[in-house]
Amino acid sequence: MVTSLSNHDPNPIPIPTTSPIRHLSRTRSRRWRQGRTSTAIIAAISLLISSSAWLSLVFSNTTPLSFYHLKHWDSTPQSSPLPPHPTTPKTASTPPQNSTPHPPNDLSLNHIIFGIAGSAQLWHRRREFIRLWWRPNEMRGHVWLEEQVMVSDPSLPEIRVSEDISRFRYTNPTGHPSGLRISRIVSECFRLRLPGVRWFVLGDDDTIFNVENLIAVLKKYDSSEMVYIGSPSESHSANTYFSHSMAFGGGGIALSYPLAEAVSKIQDECLERYPKLYGSDDRLHACISELGVPLSREYGFHQWDIRGNAHGLLSAHPIAPFVSIHHVEAVDPFYPGLSSLDSLKLFTRAMRAEPRSFLQRSICYDRRRRLTFSVSLGYVVQVFPNIVLPRELDRSEQTYSAWNKLSNRNEFDFDTRDVYRSVCKKTILFFLKDVGKNGNVTVGSYGRAKGRDDLKRKVFCFPRSVPLRDVKDIRVLVNPLSENWHLVPRRLCCKVNQTRGELLELTVGQCQRGAFRSMADYV
Repeated sequence: MVTSLSNHDPNPIPIPTTSPIRHLSRTRSRRWRQGRTSTAIIAAISLLISSSAWLSLVFSNTTPLSFYHLKHWDSTPQSSPLPPHPTTPKTASTPPQNSTPHPPNDLSLNHIIFGIAGSAQLWHRRREFIRLWWRPNEMRGHVWLEEQVMVSDPSLPEIRVSEDISRFRYTNPTGHPSGLRISRIVSECFRLRLPGVRWFVLGDDDTIFNVENLIAVLKKYDSSEMVYIGSPSESHSANTYFSHSMAFGGGGIALSYPLAEAVSKIQDECLERYPKLYGSDDRLHACISELGVPLSREYGFHQWDIRGNAHGLLSAHPIAPFVSIHHVEAVDPFYPGLSSLDSLKLFTRAMRAEPRSFLQRSICYDRRRRLTFSVSLGYVVQVFPNIVLPRELDRSEQTYSAWNKLSNRNEFDFDTRDVYRSVCKKTILFFLKDVGKNGNVTVGSYGRAKGRDDLKRKVFCFPRSVPLRDVKDIRVLVNPLSENWHLVPRRLCCKVNQTRGELLELTVGQCQRGAFRSMADYV
């Protein structure tokens, strides 16, 4: 078979179909396709190399092992916790004690391990605060110091020295590297492998715990799941700087066993990613955030980032079980006329007398004399010389300043109200002076504080007389709260019983189910 160069040529020249020209063209086409394939392969390899280089720059602060963890974190739902950092001591495997849910009602103090952060320089003074709430024969836990102290006291928790933290980077210009040591207390507690542990509770050596209410709050949660419990700061500036979703360590942090186990496996590696953070609780929060566990906020944990007179907060406690209070040295004594330590002794004595109702509030009215009674159990009875509505009383009277010493109302992450300036609106205060039991009824005796404004009231508030002018003491009878009051809490009810000379008596307890009274009944 032949073809011609032109159909119009009269003398066509035969050209074979496999001519040298056609062969050369096919050879060049094959080489071009091969070259194009090689170019694509080289481009793909270059893209892979450049991507790896970019990722290595992004994660330059992590080890190759930690980058592998980050790469595979989201690929496997419900994956097992990450393996420990190479510098973490190896320990024996933990028995699956939390593999099945525990009945919450059988939770006791023996199921809780306390990790208390302390300082050897302050231990001789701070130990007196721990003594106020610690129960040596019922509780388990340790005080973690930076060095050993020559003190042995069986009425206090065992002292342990924290591990060396010099291998970790700390670059925050205003903080202190002790934050690294304190943040690792949960891991060091976990590695003790104490039996029967369900919760790890962290706090400071100047923190007071109400352990009965702590147990009641923890019973609300499943200890076989990863749970992170606590509360942010009272200071808006502190929450903005650190996080509004972080549990502040001084106010107390509770971690379930599975969460503590997961944290212990990644914490040393995690700390390397956060050298710029300030303290311990923000480092712990950062590692828990990497595990994807949010904060379960409980309003009874109090970081207490305030200074000065704490009256406004103590007299307007949230309607929630009181669990903890921090920075007890940074505020004035709670009760007038007592030292700071003696004041805390009375405070904790009232707390132990009736833990559930401690610091719970009640409001009642004397319609005839147009008086308002606001009771903060275990602390104070306030008598207002007029009718004050509950919405106003629920706001904390700002008698204090923020931790940064500013007093602007915007400095606080809760409702506040200004202090009454008018002498005719100021309250008459009756502070707790003694507490006891009469059967199952708690009896508190509240004494009238010395009134510096009584003379001014007589002059400027005429013709109204000084409220309860002849009353020197108020006795408050408190009926016990039900075991599950904290699950659906409600402000307590009270009534004015009688006035006999210098003594007035109030009765406080849970409101009857479904019972309510309109303010029209009072005003």
